[in-house]
Amino acid sequence: MTTATEVSTELEANSLSSELVEWIGDAANGTVISSDRRPGGGRREAWVVEVRGADGAVRPLFLRYDRLDPEEKGDDFTLHREAAFFRALSGTAVPVPDVVGVHPTEQAILSELVPGQAWFSRLHDEDQRVSVASDFMRILAEMHRVDPHRLGLPDQDPDADLRVLVHREIDTWEKVYRDSGTSDPLIDLGLDWVRGHVPDMDGPVVIVQGDTGPGNFLYENGRVTAVLDLELGHLGDPHDDLAWVSVRSVQEPFTNLMERFGDYARAAGTDIDFDRVRYYRVLAELRIVILGHRKRAEPDLLGEVGNSLVYGLLHRRLFLEALADVLGVEIVDVDPVSSTPSEGDWLYAAALEQIRQIIVPRSEDPFVIQRSKGLARILKYLREAACVSAPIEQRNLDDLEAVLEYRPSSVSAGTTKLVKRCLAGTVQLETAVGVLLRQVAGETQALRPAMGVLADRHFDVIKK
Repeated sequence: MTTATEVSTELEANSLSSELVEWIGDAANGTVISSDRRPGGGRREAWVVEVRGADGAVRPLFLRYDRLDPEEKGDDFTLHREAAFFRALSGTAVPVPDVVGVHPTEQAILSELVPGQAWFSRLHDEDQRVSVASDFMRILAEMHRVDPHRLGLPDQDPDADLRVLVHREIDTWEKVYRDSGTSDPLIDLGLDWVRGHVPDMDGPVVIVQGDTGPGNFLYENGRVTAVLDLELGHLGDPHDDLAWVSVRSVQEPFTNLMERFGDYARAAGTDIDFDRVRYYRVLAELRIVILGHRKRAEPDLLGEVGNSLVYGLLHRRLFLEALADVLGVEIVDVDPVSSTPSEGDWLYAAALEQIRQIIVPRSEDPFVIQRSKGLARILKYLREAACVSAPIEQRNLDDLEAVLEYRPSSVSAGTTKLVKRCLAGTVQLETAVGVLLRQVAGETQALRPAMGVLADRHFDVIKK
């Protein structure tokens, strides 16, 4: 029989401290006998741990863990805060994992392990896909029925005016951006627009999951078994969550989006204001862009850098497309520039082939396999960027010169000047968005080999 000391030593080698292992055992009234870090989750690590109770029964549990100190990083979206949302929804019609324990000082949540699959894209039977997607929209409507007073967080006022809550949400995200200490003209443009166009609306005020939709729930046998990932939860407008469903549906197509909105409307007993969904889609994408900006300002060299490259660019493009949609700006296809292989092209090819044919096939750890694929994405980007960056830069400078009436010293400097003029009212927002869309088209060409199908994914059309 494995001793507690041996288990602790083994788990420390897998990056969980003995103190954290001891806390898991205490919270679950047993002894930790195994742990397995699962791929995904970004900085928020995902672990499946098994705990043996006094009766000998083994209990599988799920650990969410964040090693960073939120006070040092100025992070408002802590796991302790997320636990409050899980507890507010516990015992309601919304299926959420039961919280076993929340660590008093570490950022760690221990919960029951719920059966089910997270990746909606792996479900191929169309009847099952519609069944799961419809069930999720019903559950989302149930979430919006839960009394927001159950949340009990001091920074979330369920009795505030809805417009006040939206402005507070924007303030929260602007703080995240400003705390990074670096600027991004795209974010400056976005913050100005969302603050100036908050819909004139009345309630209801509801619990908003944030980042909701495919990939952030579990399903099994045609039904949703648990809603996950409430770290961006807040009180606000139910249309905010509908916009998030639209956003996440780009990454994992979610059957017919307008039919799913119909499922929600019937379950909620209310009509959907699609202009509000469009507004919140801009705000949702702006939040993602801000999170990506923070990652670039404080890079984690051991993080999922390859995925961050792909999804960071995807959502910068989607932010601009969402903004173009509300402005009525036509999105015009941009012809790719000519690609000229660099002298070191064969080195990139060799590295990629060794990852594909040697490293991944001989790796048994899913986490290692995932990170190897992430490294391959980085190499694919660097390889293509070496071939196309120069002509793309010249095209971007030409575009900026045409609007600014002088040729900027760099694309970065020119873009900053363009946005400053836009915010000052001397360049039309529609013009600036058109230039930025052409820039992101060039970035997409360079990253296309790493993006795969995501390079050509766009929002589903929202029709009234």
